[in-house]
Amino acid sequence: MKFIVTGGGTGGHIYPALAIAGGLKDRLGAEVFYVGGTRGLESEIVPRAGLPFQGIPLAGLKRGFSPSNLLAAWKAARGLIKASALIREIRPAAVIGTGGYVCGPVVLAAALSGIPTMIHEQNAFPGVTNRILSRFTRCVALTFGEARKYFPAGTACKVTGLPVRKEILARDRNEAREKMGLPPDGVLVLSFGGSQGARSINAAMAEVIRHFAGRKGLYFLHVTGPAGYDGFMAEIQKGIIVPDTGNITITSYLHDMPSALASADLVICRAGAATLAEVTAVGLPAILIPYPYAAANHQEYNARALEGKGAVVVIRDRDLSGGLLISQLERLASRPDLLAGMSRASRALGRPGALDDILDCVIDILDNNRKRGRPKKTSGGV
Repeated sequence: MKFIVTGGGTGGHIYPALAIAGGLKDRLGAEVFYVGGTRGLESEIVPRAGLPFQGIPLAGLKRGFSPSNLLAAWKAARGLIKASALIREIRPAAVIGTGGYVCGPVVLAAALSGIPTMIHEQNAFPGVTNRILSRFTRCVALTFGEARKYFPAGTACKVTGLPVRKEILARDRNEAREKMGLPPDGVLVLSFGGSQGARSINAAMAEVIRHFAGRKGLYFLHVTGPAGYDGFMAEIQKGIIVPDTGNITITSYLHDMPSALASADLVICRAGAATLAEVTAVGLPAILIPYPYAAANHQEYNARALEGKGAVVVIRDRDLSGGLLISQLERLASRPDLLAGMSRASRALGRPGALDDILDCVIDILDNNRKRGRPKKTSGGV
């Protein structure tokens, strides 16, 4: 059985697609092809993951009027033709999209060819491409139930959550803390701004770390991002010598995020859907600082969905300061009962079985397609 998965432009679209591809291979023994943009991150990431990759030259639409949108529309039309050719060549049982403009021509070409399709929406505020495609797909899998209201009435939606890496769920807290050189007790605050870091979070955390340096029972692991490390270290070492504090660890990049999450008691981070899926899967409370330039401000929608359930505190990037973070950390660190309640709320939102639920959706659309294709029974008589 063959499948096509498609999604691109950002890791938030690519990694869920790769997780779904892996699930299709493991559970159904399927052969999976990945169709993405020739210039997106997927063109580098997917081949490294060992999946056959087919590229389509596309360009994203800019908001408002722009002459470049004419070129984007022309490329989209050509992309639809190429996607149709790939579908005829591969003849997949179904096509699954995870967002990004490359999904448009691929999922649409499949739907017009009568191939069962479904999409996965990672965010609480859906992207434009997925909102359009929902009119042509058999099922929309959602990470956040709050996204349902943005799709057309009658859209077949199912809240599945977002697939997380197996390693995230497999780590033991005590073993992870021992591996990271941390005592079994004490509160660990893990802070990061994504793989490349975040200047605003780094600036606030420099003040936080100077304030809490040497505080017994309270530990910090801060990830600056490669570009921000030298500047961050120069800033904080005006007031402290990090190795002498005994409770501060600074790194430019974290290779073992699963162990860090298993060890942590509180996270300070952005509000990307993949990050939140991992944080809730292990039941961590968080202080979220949504990235203010995310498309349609979707990170704030994600963060507010968790805030409404009592799992997180939300600070807008424009309001972020070291002083505000310090006050929130003093409040939370002094209230183990409050942290415990946030942790329970976070775990209740986590969906460690998201991948299985998504694969169930795929099987459902295949079964429904088979039923539609059966010849009608004739009543008795000659």
